Amino acid sequence: MHSKSGSIVVGVDGSPHAARALQWAIKQATVEHRRLTLAHSINTASPAFIDAAIVDSRSSRSILEMAGQQVLDEARSTVEGTAPELEVHEAFALADPRDVLLQLSEKASTLVVGSRGRGRVRSLLLGSVSAALVQHAHCPVVVVRPEHGDAVRNGILVGFDASPESRPVLEFAFREAYLHQLPLTVLECRWDVQLPMGTDSVSDAVGDLEPEGLFLAEATAAMKQQYPDVHVTTRTTRGLPHEAITRVGEQMDLIVVGAHQHGRIARALLGSVSVAVVESATCPVAVVPVSTAQGKNQPAT
Repeated sequence: MHSKSGSIVVGVDGSPHAARALQWAIKQATVEHRRLTLAHSINTASPAFIDAAIVDSRSSRSILEMAGQQVLDEARSTVEGTAPELEVHEAFALADPRDVLLQLSEKASTLVVGSRGRGRVRSLLLGSVSAALVQHAHCPVVVVRPEHGDAVRNGILVGFDASPESRPVLEFAFREAYLHQLPLTVLECRWDVQLPMGTDSVSDAVGDLEPEGLFLAEATAAMKQQYPDVHVTTRTTRGLPHEAITRVGEQMDLIVVGAHQHGRIARALLGSVSVAVVESATCPVAVVPVSTAQGKNQPAT
């Protein structure tokens, strides 16, 4: 199993969900002028492997390898019919899909998966592992959700918690808006949480919000200088972050959020916003990894 450094990796398994992810990855690889890696994995503990072993234990591996190669061949055919100029690579393994995709994410530019898997070979490549990917991948993860075809799409939405560590989230959103020539909405979530006894305000629970608002304005202005052609709107909302982001994102082409990979106190207080958004959004969701210093109480987006 291998992948070219800097490529866009897309998980394929023959399912309609994976087909949507593949189309999104093809478009992204085209606008970024990057290689595309088709990734397929079959867990040896899955029903597919067990079924093959029952038929013929000596050839079970070759049976699954042939089935896996067929999935990759069909995905490659789709790429060639859509964007024949793309450089395409393949990665296949008989292993836990979480391990495979997380390993590939170490060198990938972006990892793209569908929101649910279980194709005809029951690979369990997609869907059941998305939570692990968005929380632990080494690169941005795009989970392509089914969309409502009649919905009006108004560009890209980024949920920004106005912390310095979350700057990569804002940078990713600006770059996507620039690449796809879409307007960008920057949504600052003012956290409404159930306050502990003896706490008088939300500010007491999660810190003074005024400096965060100032940082948001400064960070947005800096990115606007880098991408002057991107039309930017800034909004502030209160409420549970994942509900606010999902609600505003109902009419967006893409939602961008961050996944803090440390900060256990914040996650216990506010929950995993990124996973909640991925589970409920009605458009693709990009989750950008954010490293936070240990012990620092930053809200996890």
